[in-house]
Amino acid sequence: MVNNTITTGSERAIIENTLDRNREALIATVRGLSDVDARRRLVTSLTTPISLIKHAAAAERIWFQRFWAGFDGAECDGYSERDEGTFAVAADESLADVIVEFERASGRSRVIAAGFDLDDTKHNPREGTVSMRWTLLAMIEEFARHAGHGDILREQIDQTASL
Repeated sequence: MVNNTITTGSERAIIENTLDRNREALIATVRGLSDVDARRRLVTSLTTPISLIKHAAAAERIWFQRFWAGFDGAECDGYSERDEGTFAVAADESLADVIVEFERASGRSRVIAAGFDLDDTKHNPREGTVSMRWTLLAMIEEFARHAGHGDILREQIDQTASL
């Protein structure tokens, strides 16, 4: 868990700390939920508390394992296609399992990212040429947005539980 907010120091340290804090913020939205509540569909999309974590794990693999490390799908530690399958949670997966999956994917992302300078670039067919800096910032944006979604879903779940 990231308890320390870095506000000074190297750009990389600040960016990586911010990303880790957003990863933790996303996980915090589901902590303490039952598996049943984590799977509750409160919106018309595939977005549920557990599917947000599942999707985040896939985003880690897509960007760091597939894109930056150049792994094929079989080398990744889970689903890594850019489609709605990133939100799919198997019936036998618990919330605890999905959190561990996300934490594992995040750990692997940290190792892969450490092998690149912030200014290193690669061409991406969708976004064009992107740097590691851009990727880290895009992940901050992604996880912050989904933590906000998770906060709203959690508020709805907690509100119905108190009635």
